[in-house]
Amino acid sequence: MIALTIAEMSAAVDGKIVIPAGISATPETVVSGEVQTDSREITPGGIFVARRGEATDGHLFAEKAHELGAALLIVERELDVKLPQIIVADATLALSDLAREVVARVHALGQLQVVAITGSNGKTTTKNLVSAMAAKLGPTVASEKSFNNEVGAPLTMLRISENTRFLITEMGANAPGDIAKLVNIAKPDIGVVLMVGMAHAGGFGGIAVTAKSKAEMVTSLPPTAIAVLNGDDPRVAAMAEETDAEVRYFGSGQRVSATDIETGSFGSTFNLVIGEKQQPVRFKVLGEHHIANALAAATVADALGLSLDEIVATLEEVVKPARWRMEVTHCRDNITVINDAYNANPDSMAAALKTLAQIADPHGRTIAVLGEMSELGEYAGEEHDRVALLAVRLRIDQVVIVGENIRRMYISSINEGVWDEQEAHYFTDQDSALAYLSEQVRQNDTVLIKSSNAAGLRFLGDKLGEALA
Repeated sequence: MIALTIAEMSAAVDGKIVIPAGISATPETVVSGEVQTDSREITPGGIFVARRGEATDGHLFAEKAHELGAALLIVERELDVKLPQIIVADATLALSDLAREVVARVHALGQLQVVAITGSNGKTTTKNLVSAMAAKLGPTVASEKSFNNEVGAPLTMLRISENTRFLITEMGANAPGDIAKLVNIAKPDIGVVLMVGMAHAGGFGGIAVTAKSKAEMVTSLPPTAIAVLNGDDPRVAAMAEETDAEVRYFGSGQRVSATDIETGSFGSTFNLVIGEKQQPVRFKVLGEHHIANALAAATVADALGLSLDEIVATLEEVVKPARWRMEVTHCRDNITVINDAYNANPDSMAAALKTLAQIADPHGRTIAVLGEMSELGEYAGEEHDRVALLAVRLRIDQVVIVGENIRRMYISSINEGVWDEQEAHYFTDQDSALAYLSEQVRQNDTVLIKSSNAAGLRFLGDKLGEALA
């Protein structure tokens, strides 16, 4: 984090300074260490924000943060810890307030550009692509993992320094208003909306509310900013009417587009078109749906001033989007395992199944190992039914359903009627599924593992890859 005095931080978060007797700190003491909400991540000179979470209370770990070298605590009550403390009403809000102050100060220096990315699918992949491209132009800070909520996004923002040229952050949402809050903190120069789908539909209450929530990314952008919108998604394209920012589209027929697309187990090839120029790309990220993410990243990079050659070079350097996202393991006997079980919703599930059908070895079988899609609320039943129907109609050879909560998907696949040699299997637990798959998968087969993070099938994918190595 940038260097600030304790007094400056206290003013930013509307807190009260408490300095225990016997320590040398004063309100004018400067602190510049990393900000953490996990005491285990504290490094010497760091700032520990003691949040009260659903499972535990960060205040219980303040002494541990002290032992690891923390220089300052941001807490909701005074603690018996020999460290300077800033007492606030809500530690999570204080985290956001501190991030807002830091971003504003660095922004005011004149060289920082903030790129914020949202969408029902593809945020992390696009963020990784954009950050790789921006890094060619200057010091870049990007979200780690999928840090895109009220905690993760501010933590990312607080990692910037006076020398940072680009801040690339994801912005996710579980309910209306979440993205607006994050936009208010970061004040993006470029806001990206990838797509509107059924992710988190249970929290939003339907696709129309989801679209309105994603539009929060661009509705408050000033005329000096740029809104990057998916021209192939009507709900996203319509957001152009809701922003004062300059609008740049990506997608079919747009200034940034892809032509001559071919897909396979290697990834995709396509011609990247930017304005009047075009250049072939060999994109190693598996799945045709990731081409849209590549186009979004290219649109941002073009706005930042990267050349077409540099954009293509970066796209071709990327091997996989992120851990457990279309992660390919090539096993013995030409068996391929695709572990895409970090996240799942109806749109990404459909894209993954279509990819499986497209890239499978014709001499082997397609096997889809599917787990629960979470956060769908009242739509859960019908959406799992749709996935089962799609798997059958794509003629996936085996559908393997794993999890106590989604026997309905197995029943639906049976009810849809397996054709010819198609099969459907159901296991309540991962160990049973792993035992079956380890025994049944054979030469030239292609296996997809797909579920929401909460279902944990990503670990099944890892174990299966090891078993078939």
